[in-house]
Amino acid sequence: MTKKIGFLSFGHYRDVAGSRVRTAGDSLRQHIDLAVAAEAAGLDGAWVRVHHFDHSLGAPFPLLSAMAARTSTIDVGTGVVDLRYENPLYMAEEAGATDLISAGRLQLGISRGSPEPAADGQARFGYELAEGQDWSSLARGRAEVFRNAITGRPVARSQRALARGGEADLPIQPLSPGLPNRIWWGAATQASGRWAGEQGYNLLSSTLLLADDGRPFHIQQADQVRAYRVALAGSGLTTGGQAAVTRSAFPITTDEDNAFFGLDRGGTDSAGILDGLPARSGPTFAGSIDEVASALAADQAVQAADYVLFALPSMLGVDYNAHLFENLAAVARELGWKE
Repeated sequence: MTKKIGFLSFGHYRDVAGSRVRTAGDSLRQHIDLAVAAEAAGLDGAWVRVHHFDHSLGAPFPLLSAMAARTSTIDVGTGVVDLRYENPLYMAEEAGATDLISAGRLQLGISRGSPEPAADGQARFGYELAEGQDWSSLARGRAEVFRNAITGRPVARSQRALARGGEADLPIQPLSPGLPNRIWWGAATQASGRWAGEQGYNLLSSTLLLADDGRPFHIQQADQVRAYRVALAGSGLTTGGQAAVTRSAFPITTDEDNAFFGLDRGGTDSAGILDGLPARSGPTFAGSIDEVASALAADQAVQAADYVLFALPSMLGVDYNAHLFENLAAVARELGWKE
């Protein structure tokens, strides 16, 4: 069974001893090179996380456009754009432009987003909740405005329409055909996974699940993927249909691999509390190429997914990660995902 594989990166940078990514400029430029290296190794996707007020990647569209301009086949994506911080029509213009530059390779993950370092970050961006609003419903409303805009639905009135008292007649520009089918909803609960299906999104399952019921992470996540597919089938919508999961996996083929990840062999799930709810995330898989392949083969959610993203240790630099890409491609071949 073929699957797409890609990387998902925070893009962290720190000016500390031993860092291979010291500045924001280092991180941005290296991610362009990482996309090139991932494409050369046969990966299908170069995805970035989006976090504000942090030493990571907060403005994805310029970076994704640059990554796309240097590559020709690899997807460029987000996991995820936090809609609490976004003007949906401006984002529609940026997404359309980025997708055109990439010739239809943008995979745009969106959602309410995860906890941020700033307690009042959205307010500093000019967005605050009105009485009775909550961020989840507001994000879903912005997503609807965004999706309507990228389909070409008129959102503003021309002077002629205004003078006649007519309806909106101007769509945003530029429009990129096919983009509406490549929007992913980031889902961290069973309910949000079903909602993504009901709305015709692709499913970008979170790296952790809230409302943990105590079962292994991969089993709960596989349930989410299956429920998503049932909801999508019942929706009657024609967009969406793809499901993606993320894993931390590090094949060990050199002494350097072992030094970095040898202690992660035999990892288990992690559990804790997030946003007041029990949360669970999956283990790190580390070992030989055969051992990592076996662990992924036994992972029910990985087997149910169409796209498997691998968490990228981007602070280890381009050369190390180019080596990691080759190892991940070898794992994919071992599993029959790639020729």
